[in-house]
Amino acid sequence: MNNKAIVIGAGLAGCEAAYQLAKRGIRVDLYEMKPRKYTPAHHHPDFAELVCSNSLRGAGLTNAVGLLKEEMRRLDSVIMRSADATQVPAGGALAVDRTAFSSTVTQMIREHPNITVVEQEITEIPQAENVIIATGPLTSQPLSDAITALFGREHLSFFDAAAPIVTFESIDMSKAFFASRYNKGSPDYINCPMNEAQYRAFHQALKNAECAELHDFDHQVFEGCMPIEEMARRGEDTMRFGPLKPVGLVDDRTGAKSYGVVQLRKDNAAGTLYNIVGFQTHLKFPEQKRVFSMIPGLENAEFVRYGVMHRNTYLNSPALLNRDFSVKGNETLFFAGQMTGVEGYVESASSGLLAGLTLAAKILKEEPIVFPDKTAIGALGQYISNGNIENFQPMNINFGIIASLEERVKKKADRYLATSQRSLAIIEELKNKSILFKGEIE
Repeated sequence: MNNKAIVIGAGLAGCEAAYQLAKRGIRVDLYEMKPRKYTPAHHHPDFAELVCSNSLRGAGLTNAVGLLKEEMRRLDSVIMRSADATQVPAGGALAVDRTAFSSTVTQMIREHPNITVVEQEITEIPQAENVIIATGPLTSQPLSDAITALFGREHLSFFDAAAPIVTFESIDMSKAFFASRYNKGSPDYINCPMNEAQYRAFHQALKNAECAELHDFDHQVFEGCMPIEEMARRGEDTMRFGPLKPVGLVDDRTGAKSYGVVQLRKDNAAGTLYNIVGFQTHLKFPEQKRVFSMIPGLENAEFVRYGVMHRNTYLNSPALLNRDFSVKGNETLFFAGQMTGVEGYVESASSGLLAGLTLAAKILKEEPIVFPDKTAIGALGQYISNGNIENFQPMNINFGIIASLEERVKKKADRYLATSQRSLAIIEELKNKSILFKGEIE
């Protein structure tokens, strides 16, 4: 086996995989088609571009994604290094300055002596050993066709979306207020309260608003990133149990409880931009301006980016991939990222980390690290490779797919914390035993 690897795609998963290989002395050719060619959702030439949201979600160890992020930190994730360095206030979540985050990842990857960046679109699966394909849910059509031909089956697909962004100075703060739900964490969210009449008028307008033409997109909607207009069509109160949930949000100026609340989250470190939380959409741009301006406080909002819909494709991974993201029957070929059915930025990066570590072990002829499903990173690998799943759908990390504790812990928060502590102890034990973490080449 040669001492060189190919990684295709410089998104979160691809950058993480390349970094894990390179830091162990393995030469990596990292192929990225930007800036020569862009997907419909990407617009920035830097690597690891964040599209749907600037949030990497919950930060605490009683949150499954918080656990996954901490595992990745302990495994020296380049994505987590960059996220921690560019974070912006977001209450109990980890959110980043998008531009600074991508710039930081790009600099660390481009400056690594073992990584050669090749700005070229790959249209065929390389006929070589040691390949990781991490081209994402918007894989270009020629390579998507090659992947379909390789596996002899069609891809599955679902919609994803990006939420609108408005300028802070255009928000009417006489109608909106800063607060975090139940006063947990710092009051980093802008809250736009609605009374019942305002909510019902907004719901009706949203339900009847005109959507953009979807062209060749599949009409399946992934529940974890549902368009706000689709949510409105599912029922009058559906949004009030989702992104417009008013529970735990009280305007201290009035003491009033709201019928529904729209939240906005800081989108950059300077605090000049805010994204409308949960408002992924494929409404036409003029319709977004018209309907979203009905939200109290956003009547005169300046939209610097409207929401967009884009196509996502993913593999039927349980039939195709092993738990380390290698291909069944060809274990020097890996897939990583959202195309494998892990849903979310952090999950995508973690799959790249696992694929990179595993391939590094194979190349160096060392024993690979096997992460059990008592860890978050191992649980995701187990999920995407579980042949017992009949209707495979993308999955965020959650405590439901992590192995239960041996002992019973009644209180949920205590149970989740204990699960996280067990996982992190396992991670440390695996690191201490593995040669992959001895004398790493930086």
